[in-house]
Amino acid sequence: MTDVLLDIRDMVQEFPARAANGARGVVHAVSNVSLQVRAGETLGIVGESGSGKSTLARAVLGVPPPKSGDVFLKGTNIARLKQKRMREHMRDIQMVFQDPYSSVDSKWNVSRIVGEPLRAFKVGTREERRKRVAEVLDLVGLDPNVYGSRRPRQLSGGQCQRVAIARALALSPSLIICDEAVSSLDVLIQAQVLNLFERLRTELDLAYLFIAHDLAMVKQVSDRVAVMYLGKLCEIGPAEDIYRNPRHPYTVALLNSIPDPDPSRPRVKIDDQISGEPPSPVNPPSGCRFRTRCPRAQEKCALEVPVLQSVGTEHSVACHFPVGSENAAVSEGVTSGSVSVNTSNDV
Repeated sequence: MTDVLLDIRDMVQEFPARAANGARGVVHAVSNVSLQVRAGETLGIVGESGSGKSTLARAVLGVPPPKSGDVFLKGTNIARLKQKRMREHMRDIQMVFQDPYSSVDSKWNVSRIVGEPLRAFKVGTREERRKRVAEVLDLVGLDPNVYGSRRPRQLSGGQCQRVAIARALALSPSLIICDEAVSSLDVLIQAQVLNLFERLRTELDLAYLFIAHDLAMVKQVSDRVAVMYLGKLCEIGPAEDIYRNPRHPYTVALLNSIPDPDPSRPRVKIDDQISGEPPSPVNPPSGCRFRTRCPRAQEKCALEVPVLQSVGTEHSVACHFPVGSENAAVSEGVTSGSVSVNTSNDV
């Protein structure tokens, strides 16, 4: 677990933008983000829509390449490689997308969909590819004799997502990026697919970069959790520490936005409330990007960009005035996937 598989250093991703009045600008989608994924671990990434989670994942894959920064995969800086050489390393990273139907070709049958990466990388003979397709379909719980000839429209959402997972496994990658991979599925199917991910991680020694907006689910599947806001990394640490003792005001707000299914549970009172909408990534606030919504913000927050500082074992927070343990009150329900909510909290 100590071997670093993916090492992202000071990644910056920006896109040109044009306002309604015709003025040109730049979308600051990811700004100087650094994090690591270790071999065999699941790193969860959470944050509001527009926080840069998916952009970060796509920049790792080079679609498009980051504007600046380094992406080390097993010690090789793939962000600095030319397209042909980078392609050789890309078989070690695969991606599972949110919508299983739009991520596959509706005209192809399952065997062709799963076998496409093998053909693209010219792996093995036709017979060897056929056997590999059957093997990975069996790994994800689909009988190749039953499902191999079917097309996506003949599959349920869960079955189609299993096909997408099988396709990701075809090249025997070390890392799979899951971009909201279960959010479009029914709750029962979500649980089945999450169990599948965990089984595959154990059997195949996989690592996951798991992007999701459901914080309770991320807690259950992740070894460590990273919190992003408006393109910046706010907090990162072991999942248990993040959920029991969040130190960034934004993390506290996210946790307290999770509905509690038990109406009789005492509600947690959080003094630090946030309000308003996230600023535009075209013109983010100076200093700390969260300061315009943060009740703890002071003058220093507008003048200096906070850097990650250690607040515990492998637990770091980018905040000038981190939440103290007395204010990081999160109910014990979070350990089972739920957090008590203050109904006056509007996140």
